[in-house]
Amino acid sequence: MAIAAISGDVSALGAAAATATPKQDMDSELFMKLLVVQLQNQDPSSPMNTNEMITQTTQLATMEKLTSMADTSTESFSLQMRAAASTLLGQTVSYIDGTGTTITGTATSVSFAGSVPQVTVGGVTVALDAISGIATTPPMTVPTTPSATSDTSDTTTA
Repeated sequence: MAIAAISGDVSALGAAAATATPKQDMDSELFMKLLVVQLQNQDPSSPMNTNEMITQTTQLATMEKLTSMADTSTESFSLQMRAAASTLLGQTVSYIDGTGTTITGTATSVSFAGSVPQVTVGGVTVALDAISGIATTPPMTVPTTPSATSDTSDTTTA
């Protein structure tokens, strides 16, 4: 038996496939739709096992909690980066520029406009994760002068 060759223009198919990007994340809405479809299409003479239903519901709850924890973790990390960037204000920091030279300067401002805080060092905006060092400044010493001390011994009068 001979097989006939298939011919046709597949360029339109390729363009449609390139523009259609399937959703990769399974959210609770999709899970519920699948569960409803499964219940609608089940065999009435052999309904879904109650244990299977409970297992699927538990999986849904677990997935929602994991998604919530991931969101909370992302928000927490973002807040930690903002706090870290804020502590750099007024500090002497170092970063490596595009030529590989280490630049040191004082952090004068911080911007939280993007996903990674930007620190301004000597007029140059640097991403927080590009900061390679923080120099500590020696603590200020206050000169001490000897002061007149008076003898405050206990004297009792009778």
